[in-house]
Amino acid sequence: MNDLLDTKALWDISYGLYLVTSVSGEKVNGQIANSIIQVCSEKPRIAVSINKDNLTHEYIKKSGLLAVSVLEEDTPMAFIGQFGFKTGRDEDKFEKVAYEKGLTGCPIVTENALSCFEGKVIGSADAGTHTVFIVEITGAKVLKKGTPLTYAYYQQVKKGKAPKNAPTYKAGTVETKEVEEKPKETGMKKYVCGVCGYVYDPKKGDSEAGIPPGTAFEDLPDDWTCPVCGAAKDEFEPE
Repeated sequence: MNDLLDTKALWDISYGLYLVTSVSGEKVNGQIANSIIQVCSEKPRIAVSINKDNLTHEYIKKSGLLAVSVLEEDTPMAFIGQFGFKTGRDEDKFEKVAYEKGLTGCPIVTENALSCFEGKVIGSADAGTHTVFIVEITGAKVLKKGTPLTYAYYQQVKKGKAPKNAPTYKAGTVETKEVEEKPKETGMKKYVCGVCGYVYDPKKGDSEAGIPPGTAFEDLPDDWTCPVCGAAKDEFEPE
């Protein structure tokens, strides 16, 4: 056991999928995170793991504050892509998202969320590429009933992937075995984004980009990009 390190064993750890936000002065930012757990109930505290390269990490370090929205199972991939595969350094992630200002001043996203809570950082631990923040909850509320989005559902049903800054990122682990075992289909092929897992379906096209249904992937413009994460066309592979 000591001389064997099969990282695939870690894939069986259960996770949820959440939206973590923070504030720095008048600026706000947020990101998708899966490594969040409750660590005690008196007083309620959680542990949140955030990559040090992320802007949200910078804001949390500066303000000592954060908020979390628990995402529902049918959260659109475009919403996840907005907060999981784009950076607040380049654009305002909250421009078209419903949120409210919490007691801490952090933006609390209510869109596609079942519940939310916020709090202050009371401790942290260096975890290499990530910092684990210990947060004392100062406010929480249930927004609606529903099924929380799990990381397993995100991967297996929504066909989503982890961004490179996620603690569960799996480099070079495109699940080709499942693709190879599928029977061959006639007609135009579907293509999968190697970054976020979005599937381009020729039957549906991409209405937001003006691509009509019935357009083969090969016929897409060279400058077409993934509608979820913005990845280039050459990042796609046949499903």
